[in-house]
Amino acid sequence: MLPTSAFASPTGARSGLATYARLEVETQLPEANPHRLILMLMDGFFDAVARARGALKEGQIPAKCEAICKASRIVDEGLRCSLDLKNGGKLASDLDSLYLYITQKLTLANARNDDAALVECADLMRPIREAWAAITPPPVTDRPS
Repeated sequence: MLPTSAFASPTGARSGLATYARLEVETQLPEANPHRLILMLMDGFFDAVARARGALKEGQIPAKCEAICKASRIVDEGLRCSLDLKNGGKLASDLDSLYLYITQKLTLANARNDDAALVECADLMRPIREAWAAITPPPVTDRPS
């Protein structure tokens, strides 16, 4: 955890924490397997929704918009695009529908400044994240050079 005394102001603290979080993610990426990458996307979604809710409560509309757009992109461009709809069967199809619904709900939350819609999106994603985290990924096998 970063000591808050290292920052001169709350704005500086937020900037420092954001940099810390970005660097933490960047250092994990080279080692992350596909299972871990999906967890990272989901965690990024929850972080973005939390930031959107905080910004909304503080009346910081541009920050709210930015955070909701990030959450939406994570769901649409990250999670939905990672689904194997051809071979994934009903589960992949159901997740695709859920992710589409969440993306649409995030858009409405943004347009209407609707905190309840943000809560709903997080509530819908939570069991998916918990189930994904409970899966043990297959071991990575070394490929001969």
